[in-house]
Amino acid sequence: MRVPSMRPPIIVDREKTCPSLLRVFTKTGGHHTVEDFALRGKEPKDEVQIYTWRDATLRELTDLVKEVAPAARRKEAKLSFAFVYPDRRGRNVIRNVGMTFASGGRRGSDENRTLNDLNFQTGDFLDVAIL
Repeated sequence: MRVPSMRPPIIVDREKTCPSLLRVFTKTGGHHTVEDFALRGKEPKDEVQIYTWRDATLRELTDLVKEVAPAARRKEAKLSFAFVYPDRRGRNVIRNVGMTFASGGRRGSDENRTLNDLNFQTGDFLDVAIL
């Protein structure tokens, strides 16, 4: 299990650094199950591919998800973020990493956490539950 570390903040020059592909899977009502990611190439169909940097915050990702998922635009919506990645035995695990509010007026404590802060690794999937 990867535990978020207290990493020093990173500084990314977004003009000079190439973004990474982040595969994002959204679901209204709750997170996908680990079984939904069991077979490589047969991931859930509700995928959005986002190119972003390790210093992207959960607020930035919330705004991007809102552009493509109508349910995430509701004023009362909350977005719960989780990473999906293989453990040491090669089995996928899901780890909750934070929650944001869809409306810009309400801010949670996770809004400014970055992918780097949350110990994101290239190749991880991001599962977003729209609540």
